[in-house]
Amino acid sequence: MDKVVLICCLCFLGFSGFSQEIEEGILWSADRRLGWSDFRGKVPPDANPAATTASGISYKYSANLIHHEVQLDFEVNAYFYPNESWYKPDICDDFILGHEQLHFDISELFARKMRRKLRRTSFSDNVKAEIRKIYKDILKELKDYQELYDWETDFSRNREKQLEWNKKITEALKKE
Repeated sequence: MDKVVLICCLCFLGFSGFSQEIEEGILWSADRRLGWSDFRGKVPPDANPAATTASGISYKYSANLIHHEVQLDFEVNAYFYPNESWYKPDICDDFILGHEQLHFDISELFARKMRRKLRRTSFSDNVKAEIRKIYKDILKELKDYQELYDWETDFSRNREKQLEWNKKITEALKKE
């Protein structure tokens, strides 16, 4: 008997935490870089950072159970969410924009990691729970990595570390 399941999940991740509001996002592309005009959110009154990037991973899939074997079709994407992202025009420059772009690029790296994991996994007939666990695990890794990035670069203020991260992430994106 065929069994079809379709799930769509979105998660927004910025260094300010998670947001559950669903909005139109900008799909990550190697050919499109962010501009300050993409940051359309309102700056919170007590905000310390110069800018915040809301980006994250979404996935959808369909699974067919045929003769006790799960056949999975899926799509995993990284998105930038303009209405949840903001900046302070009086203190932001192109260097800070580059820092924010890297947050989005890091989301894409983890979207690729999830795609690899889904391709390599043999699923049981509990595919929904298994995919949800993979997603949650990837999101935790993504959150930790984003925090490490901000900590090591001091939110772009440590220019030397920022340039190291720029190179590291650019090279990682080229590998895949």
